[in-house]
Amino acid sequence: MGTRSVFDFPAATGSLDISKLLDQYGCGSIRFAGTDNALYERHLAFDKALDLPVATSRDQFEAFAHSVRDVLSQRWVLTEKTYERQNSKRLYYLSMEFLIGRSLANNTTNLLLDPVVKEAIQRTNIDWIDLLEQEPDAGLGNGGLGRLAACFMESAATMQLPAMGHGLRYDYGIFKQSIRDGWQEERPDNWLRLQDPWEVARPSEQVEIGLNCSFELHGGSLRAIAGRPSSLIGIPFDRPVVGYGGKNINTLRLWAATSPNYFNFEAFSQGDFVSALAETLSAESLTRVLYPDDTTSVGQALRFVQEYFLVACSLADVIRRFRRLNQDWSAFAEKAAIQLNDTHPAMAVPELMRILLDEAHLGWVEAWDITTKTLGYTNHTLLPEALEKWPLAWFEIMLPRHLEIIYEINRRLLDEVRSRFPGDQERIGRISLVEEGAERKIRMANLAIVGSHSTNGVAAIHSELLRTTTVKDLAQLYPERFNNKTNGVTPRRWLLLSNPPLSRAITEAIGDSWITDLDQLSRLRPLAGDKNFQDAVRAAKRQAKWQFADWLRWASGQTIDPDTIFDCQIKRIHEYKRQLLNVLRIVSLYNRLRENPELEMQPRTFFFGGKAAPAYQFAKLIIKFVNNLAGTIDGDPAVRGRLKVVFLPDYCVSLAERLIPATDVSQQISTAGYEASGTSNMKFMMNGALTVGTRDGATIEMAEEAGGDNFFLFGLTAEQVAANRGWYKPQWHYENEPEAQAALDLIFSNHFSRNEPGIFAPLRETLLTRGDFYMHLADLTSYLEADQRLTALYADPDAWSRKAILNIASSGKFSADRTIGEYATDIWRVSPCPVP
Repeated sequence: MGTRSVFDFPAATGSLDISKLLDQYGCGSIRFAGTDNALYERHLAFDKALDLPVATSRDQFEAFAHSVRDVLSQRWVLTEKTYERQNSKRLYYLSMEFLIGRSLANNTTNLLLDPVVKEAIQRTNIDWIDLLEQEPDAGLGNGGLGRLAACFMESAATMQLPAMGHGLRYDYGIFKQSIRDGWQEERPDNWLRLQDPWEVARPSEQVEIGLNCSFELHGGSLRAIAGRPSSLIGIPFDRPVVGYGGKNINTLRLWAATSPNYFNFEAFSQGDFVSALAETLSAESLTRVLYPDDTTSVGQALRFVQEYFLVACSLADVIRRFRRLNQDWSAFAEKAAIQLNDTHPAMAVPELMRILLDEAHLGWVEAWDITTKTLGYTNHTLLPEALEKWPLAWFEIMLPRHLEIIYEINRRLLDEVRSRFPGDQERIGRISLVEEGAERKIRMANLAIVGSHSTNGVAAIHSELLRTTTVKDLAQLYPERFNNKTNGVTPRRWLLLSNPPLSRAITEAIGDSWITDLDQLSRLRPLAGDKNFQDAVRAAKRQAKWQFADWLRWASGQTIDPDTIFDCQIKRIHEYKRQLLNVLRIVSLYNRLRENPELEMQPRTFFFGGKAAPAYQFAKLIIKFVNNLAGTIDGDPAVRGRLKVVFLPDYCVSLAERLIPATDVSQQISTAGYEASGTSNMKFMMNGALTVGTRDGATIEMAEEAGGDNFFLFGLTAEQVAANRGWYKPQWHYENEPEAQAALDLIFSNHFSRNEPGIFAPLRETLLTRGDFYMHLADLTSYLEADQRLTALYADPDAWSRKAILNIASSGKFSADRTIGEYATDIWRVSPCPVP
């Protein structure tokens, strides 16, 4: 691959005195390579006992990463000392997911060390791209939720906010996805199989967590034994979060579970070797896997304990930090802001109350006041199944004290409801923290809202629907608590690092201040019609497309044409995200070419990327259909070279960093009213892709910023989806819209499954027999019309470039820096704490 040995560094940020930079990080004149004191070579010698000529690519990666960590370590220590000395109010961000991705290139860029690294690789003749490929993606998340958390942590550090992330150190991240015969197969993602050079274990700061039950092996499975208390040990592992410029280096603390020193010697002596280690096995299994399969009660129970473990360890850590410098509990909310990223950490409400009541010995009123002032809750979904509800019986077995506290919270809550809305029994039933039914459950979203002072959605439409529909009764009870914080992404990773050619073009046009103030991109608006800048943007896009094509050929052997339109949908595979609608569009275009081979049509390459939850069979069937569609089109000489479908296996952060800069068209086509925000849409926008999308999530606000005529919007609005729900008949569209009928008939004729007849019958059931809940057919004709407008525009390169530049220029609002600034001002009341 021609580009593999060349590292395309991001735009430099003004003149840089490397010796002064290294002095700043406490490294004096030490270099990465080329002298007897080189950091890189010293790590090879002292960590690996290796000489450079015999070092493998993995050895080189670890040496380079440790060298970068050496550079940042003193600044990392100084950051923590500064926060302690100033006793600043801190943000603690609790999230079950942190989709970190790779760290070496990102940390190098944010530390402004690119020139140093470039010199080092030239001196040592290292294949930098191959070295970067040695780092596994830290896939501690399923998708947008975890990637958002990672972006937020980077922005907080860049903005010099005293912030700390708390998550779980899963041994196995999100599964590795491979494709066999078109089907998704899952393999373990053992990202910690080799040493992670970024993490620092802190065993001296371990936390002991109590449960009211213990576990024993029964028939090969671990079973909870009620009434026999046990303990878990949380070991913290810290990772640096480097703000741009390296001024503040914050911490992401991930908790690993283990047991107290326990060994049943009697069982071992009797030959029951596994039972001798049962307690240890159960404890260490807790953080073994990201998000265990929750289609079974065993999987759900494991997630339940995972969530409590995260909350209990993190709050113990927060309390410990607070008590080191403060004795007055009434000051707690003035020194700590805790943000709950979705409902997963909602047990922070009863856990903080337990600490304040049972350990600090405060009265209920004071403890409740501190709890609600400290906690904030971010909601990320309108889907009822994603608003967690846990069986009340599990609290009884594992956390009975927490259940007592929840009951008392609920008693006081319902008294307030009765006072405010006398006689409204239905409202009481909807608001109650306890959902009555065959199995009584605790509503975790209700608990998070009631126990915090702020509940925010993550896009304007999402926050409005949350307030007026999903939790309407609670919003009427506490209207002052509800607000919106539209999501954002970090421009350092998603533009500066991912797209060096475009970053250089922007910097040459307006300077480099946009890197930390993305609103500066608005200065590009007057250049939208400038021929020289249009040429620069087109050249950057072309370079990104060729580089992606080269990488894909090297990585998978697949060949694509960079001169085609790159049309991309990369998301978790889910019916509401409507990959199936995209498929119907492609089948319709395929049908047009089959019927009229002379039809003028822009050559297209359609990319799909995303993973289906292992138990989500219909989502897996969609992946199967995409792959069968790809094979059928490749095998049809009538359309070969004009249409191509590519499913990209094992979609991850690193793949996105390569694909997004190369993309011409971004597909954001969820059923209106179902996507909370989206963040891939923002990444595509700032990299110059044009959006085909529904009026959903943050896409609405993106179109408002850029102007609707610079987007390709289509389909029903959220209001129309809700209004049509009662009478929508997909059969009508099948019978009255010829292209919809032709596409479906071709699918149902086994044209795409000749060797597997009937395999796609569930598509018929979902789209026609069962009512097409996500309204694919309702939007198909409008979608095809938007697609036609898009291809007509692409035929005019200057007009296309103008709209692409206007999109880039309008993306400033969607920086995570703006989002974090709003959180810090409106919710957390946390101020910057610069490190000297």
